[in-house]
Formats: sequence, structure tokens, C-alpha cells
Amino acid sequence: MYTYDIEQLLKDGSAIRLKPQGYSMYPLFHPGRDEAVIEAYPIHLLRRGDVILYRREQSILVLHRICRITSDGFYLVGDNQTEIEGPLRPDQIRGKLTGVVRNGKSFSVSHPVYRMLSSLWLFLRPIRPFFWRIMALFRKISSER
Repeated sequence: MYTYDIEQLLKDGSAIRLKPQGYSMYPLFHPGRDEAVIEAYPIHLLRRGDVILYRREQSILVLHRICRITSDGFYLVGDNQTEIEGPLRPDQIRGKLTGVVRNGKSFSVSHPVYRMLSSLWLFLRPIRPFFWRIMALFRKISSER
């Protein structure tokens, strides 16, 4: 088995593919199925809605979406979360999500449809818990049929 230094590969200009673990970025990423394509990216070009790979202070690498950028830093949130994390310093950022591989097929996150849907999902952040409850109710009703 090979081990790689993800951060060094990104510093060297390589694009990496990794399988995100956990459900913080659900429904964008399904653990065990989807892969994230990450590349180094200039910090000054990052914008609201971009998904970035960053290192938490003295901790793990995390893939979350930028919900706000201020003079204090970057504020992030997972697609399956409502709590905002931040401010994140620019030196904690390792790369930006540039593509997704799902069931062997790749798509770019710069595609207009993806950008529109991800912007809408970010806008709906405050009401996501309500949305998930409605979805659970629909699943329950459909499973009873």
C-alpha cells in the first residue's frame, strides 16, 4: 500500500483525487462512492460557494464550502450542516474542489448548472433542518406504499 502526502502533492501542482469520508458534504458527496478532484488555487480568486480543502488548526483535512469571506478570513459550512466554522486563515487552505467523479463519470464544478444548484443550496442553509425533515417524511410515506 502506498501513502502520499496530499498537501505536498498540491504544493507541487498536482491534482489529487480523494474520497471524502463522513456526511458533512452530503448530498454533494456520498461517502464511499464519490471522489473529489482537488487542485491548488490562488487564495485571492476564491469566492463564496467554492468548496475548499483546508486543515483545521492542529487537526484534520476538511472539505467544506465557503459561505462568507471577510477581512477576518473565510467562513465555511458543510452542505449537510447549518453551523458555520471560521474564521479560517488563508494559510490553512490547501486547495479547491475543481471536479467530482461519481460512478466513474466526471463533472466540473465550474459548470453553470452546478454553480446554480450549489448557490441555491448555500442560500437555503438556515432552513436545511426543515428541508431534511420534509424529505424524511416523504421517504416514510413512500416506503409505506
